[in-house]
Amino acid sequence: MARTRANDYDKKRLGILSRSARLFAQHGFTGTSITMIADACGVSKALMYHYYDSKDDVLFDVLSDHLKHLVVVVEAAAGSAADPRERLTEIATALLEAYRGADAEHQVQISSLKLLPAAQQDVLKDMERRLVRIVSDAIADALPSVAKKHDVLLPLTMSLFGMLNWHYLWFRDGKGMSRDAYARMATGLVLAGADEAIADVENTGTPAGKRTNAKSKARRISRNSA
Repeated sequence: MARTRANDYDKKRLGILSRSARLFAQHGFTGTSITMIADACGVSKALMYHYYDSKDDVLFDVLSDHLKHLVVVVEAAAGSAADPRERLTEIATALLEAYRGADAEHQVQISSLKLLPAAQQDVLKDMERRLVRIVSDAIADALPSVAKKHDVLLPLTMSLFGMLNWHYLWFRDGKGMSRDAYARMATGLVLAGADEAIADVENTGTPAGKRTNAKSKARRISRNSA
């Protein structure tokens, strides 16, 4: 006979995932054992196996729950504003808000997703790709000049993710810039600087400073020859 689930099964499962995320972030996935998770949750190792068959399954659920939440939040933000530039800012703000209180899950996603079996990685990477597509589409809408430049649109998208995803290393709630202000600054940097940065990339591969010096030198030569 199948074992009946307790009424508080889901609540306890979420508690296990939260404590597991903190342990994985602190000790690494390989440095954390099922026994450590059970001890942190105040349950027996046997009871842990009532919830999860393996440590891989714990990690998968930690990341799956985290990424599902991010997708829901970002999809909602993507439909919240008619103006494309404001929409991108709303998406960035929503993403930072979704990271609030989830530093451990975020850190584990960056460091440990690659340690899971390939089949589980594929499921999680599909969710990551969904997030990237939403942000990439928003950038393309806000910057029509890059919409069809796929070779630079993805790097531009990942640059914005980089500014947002690594904020947890230096950002502290209640100190300095708010999440909303930082989201606006990050999107502002992308929107204001993208065209010039892409032009630099497309212009023969010569850095802007060297091109400026070369033009100045050419003008001096022209004046001296006149």
